[in-house]
Amino acid sequence: MTTFTHARRRLLIFVVAYNAERTITTTLARIPPALLDEYDVEVLVIDDASQDRTFEAGRDVGQDRGFPFKLTVLFNPVNQGYGGNQKIGFHYAIEQSFDFVALLHGDAQYAPECLPDLVRPLAAGEADVVLGSRMLTKGGALAGGMPLYKFIGNKILTFCQNRLLRASLSEFHTGYRVYSVQALRSIPFQLNARAFHFDTEILIQLLIAGCRIKECPIPTYYGDEICHVNGIRYAVDVLTASLKARVQEMSLFFDPKFDCVPSSRTNQHYVPKLTFESTHSAALARIPTGSRVLDLGCAGGYLGAELRKRGCYVAGVDTFRLGSGVELDEFYLHDLNDPELPVDLSRFDYVLLLDVIEHLLDPEAFVARLKSFVALAPHVRFIVSTGNVGFIVTRLMLLVGQLNYGKRGILDLTHTRLFTFRAFRRLFDQGGFEILETHGIPAPFPLALGENLVARAMLRVNAALIWLRPTMFSYQSLLVVRPFPDLAYLLEQARTFSQTRATVHERARELSERHVAAH
Repeated sequence: MTTFTHARRRLLIFVVAYNAERTITTTLARIPPALLDEYDVEVLVIDDASQDRTFEAGRDVGQDRGFPFKLTVLFNPVNQGYGGNQKIGFHYAIEQSFDFVALLHGDAQYAPECLPDLVRPLAAGEADVVLGSRMLTKGGALAGGMPLYKFIGNKILTFCQNRLLRASLSEFHTGYRVYSVQALRSIPFQLNARAFHFDTEILIQLLIAGCRIKECPIPTYYGDEICHVNGIRYAVDVLTASLKARVQEMSLFFDPKFDCVPSSRTNQHYVPKLTFESTHSAALARIPTGSRVLDLGCAGGYLGAELRKRGCYVAGVDTFRLGSGVELDEFYLHDLNDPELPVDLSRFDYVLLLDVIEHLLDPEAFVARLKSFVALAPHVRFIVSTGNVGFIVTRLMLLVGQLNYGKRGILDLTHTRLFTFRAFRRLFDQGGFEILETHGIPAPFPLALGENLVARAMLRVNAALIWLRPTMFSYQSLLVVRPFPDLAYLLEQARTFSQTRATVHERARELSERHVAAH
């Protein structure tokens, strides 16, 4: 009989060290040998260009026959900083295909004896990251010697970060962590700062990536180790990173290090905006019940589904399939950059092009094609919208030298063309369309802030400012246009009406002649 055994999970205990000659031996000696009962363990020490004998002291531990773990000691010839040193260690964990990596400090500030408890939730599949928190045990941090100013600073910073990042951690600033290596693979930690706020940036990335973070209580110990952290600079860096991540979520800023949302080739970031003033609600208000509507670039079909509830016949066209549970009367999987359309526009009363034009390779050519498609159907109304690059926020960003693209918003990474309020009008005016309505649309505050009183108040303020100066305060431009009649259409109309009028005239003349003859 053959017995199958599962390979044990591989754990890397990564010790960051700088000028830790006096403590590195004790730190390594306190790592529980019992870990070997459950994991295949290796200890990695990276000396970050210490000015003492940290490297040699670590090597000496490895020469001790009584040390139970495989030990690798590396030395950075150039100081990489606290964050830079972690990057190297995490890269080592990924390169060597470890399952978990535990971060331990060489100054013995964090108790190695807690490692089994911190690793266990990862091994059980309950978390992707485990943080050793000094704040979970009430009064434990101060009792363990944490200076009062650090305790207060930790509490204030953590409170601010929880609010900005919509998290609920007891502390963001512990250096005792165990990561799933798979989680590290999913985030661009190599782009993070080399300074001490690396710890904050990597937690932000993990939160954005949707990783499961668990906290476990650990004891607090402050000895006579030298602190290399500038508290004021650290606080500024931490809050700046957290604020950047929050602003990026609002599509006002972009930094690739915070681009950690799990990727999939979908249009899921295009969401229905029906409950507040938006291009969606504006289009709904302008389409009568029972109309025939073609939604070009229907983005999941959510607006079309709402129109169908109002008795409209709706066809959709998009490069992505409809959202789950969404049904339209017709749907075509099609790239609008193709020179032909899979559906006859003249069959419809309204054609929607909401936030589509800016994604196309050649908007001018596309508008010209639209005009040709409805050359003999000037009854069709087009409702079109795009972002206004002249929006006040974009102007202010340019004023300070910033032009940050993001995953959505005016500076969406998928946009190929940017339009001001007037440039968008000119696109259709020069393309042979008559502009019937022009509207400024406020920023989608409810998407960024949630459906609440603050968001609604900001919408009202934005709408008032649009009334004063739409070119500056409109987040989006929305137009209602119709094609000017084509010359061939006008000629045909002239012929048809001429024939009808001539027939009427001839009939009238015959009647007149009969009347004269009768008298």
